[in-house]
Amino acid sequence: MSIVVNSFLSLVVLILNLYSWVVIIAAILSFVNPDPYNKFVQLIYKATEPVFSFIRRKLPFVVINGIDLSPLLVIFGINISINILNKLYI
Repeated sequence: MSIVVNSFLSLVVLILNLYSWVVIIAAILSFVNPDPYNKFVQLIYKATEPVFSFIRRKLPFVVINGIDLSPLLVIFGINISINILNKLYI
């Protein structure tokens, strides 16, 4: 493959890795009671809540006894996507 395609795929993998860390931070923040007016907390929620709500809406069984497993599903999907992209440009 060309260098441009490899660079683009590397950039996409990097962005997916960063987003998985954002999802992990959002999951950790859900266990504590952060200040909702904090700019960092608002940024994390704005970045993750649309994806989480989409998964909750399409797969209502991911909320089990009040425990939301949508972050786990998002991280699983990101890891699958990263593995597929890594197979493409190796």
